[in-house]
Amino acid sequence: MAVSSEAILESRELEKTYRGGTKALNGISLSVNGGTIFGLLGPNGAGKTTFVKIAATQLLPTSGSIRILGHDVVREPKAVRNAIAVVPQEARPLSLQTPYEHILTYLIARGVSISEAKKRANVAIENLKLQDHRNVICANLSGGLRQRVLIAMAMSSETDLLILDEPTLGLDPLARLEVWNLVRDYVSKNSRTILLTTHYMDEAETLSDNLAIVNKGKIIAQGTPKEIKKRLNAENVVIVKSSDSSMSFETYGRTLRAGSSVRVFTDRQRADELVSVCLRKNLEVSVREVNLEDVFISEVGTNIDDATESD
Repeated sequence: MAVSSEAILESRELEKTYRGGTKALNGISLSVNGGTIFGLLGPNGAGKTTFVKIAATQLLPTSGSIRILGHDVVREPKAVRNAIAVVPQEARPLSLQTPYEHILTYLIARGVSISEAKKRANVAIENLKLQDHRNVICANLSGGLRQRVLIAMAMSSETDLLILDEPTLGLDPLARLEVWNLVRDYVSKNSRTILLTTHYMDEAETLSDNLAIVNKGKIIAQGTPKEIKKRLNAENVVIVKSSDSSMSFETYGRTLRAGSSVRVFTDRQRADELVSVCLRKNLEVSVREVNLEDVFISEVGTNIDDATESD
């Protein structure tokens, strides 16, 4: 069934501290509207998977709350499980089952009648473009196809909320694009909702209607991709390779050093001026529009791939 644009997932001051004192979540508050893709973006170890496990009723929070379609995940876990489908980061299809068998078995396990499960499995096979692989055991499928099988299983449940935890991790560029297209089509054609966790900046920016950037269990930025990028108050970023710390770039805009690179956030005119100066000095330089990675570096001081911690 289609859902309204009202929030179907809300978290309030959610915290999780593991045994030993590791704080995976530190006051996460966010709201996911129906019929949208909400991205949870951050480095490995930022707390994304912990958030997903609590939302999926697999893990208890230390404090705070998550409500899905009005149901509290702690007090009403059965109602929550009926309302969601999850593709965990660590999920793998069974080697000796075919895509059709996976989907059929999954639906029956969820309580769907055999006749209805067969109908949905056939639809999922067609929608996920798995017809040519319908009766091939998963051991003989590529990594991208195996991931597509898992997503087909979850989508066939027809739940109001689908949670995808790092759905393209380890996939090649073509397989990633295929998953992106499947995710977009699912939301646009069915008016359903997806919570997507990822550490890929391009994935979050391409797919998300709204997103939250998390680091060390805290939200450091939240909004639409466009709104988040506006935090930089700049159109362009000039990236200069220079190990000379005495060189000054501040006259051109806000400056951040990351290793041997200097990022200067500025407007188009001053970007062109700075590029000309760098070329005269034989410095390696590039210029592009600002993106989400620039926001992360601005807030945290390092690239997202260098901010990894154990989760």
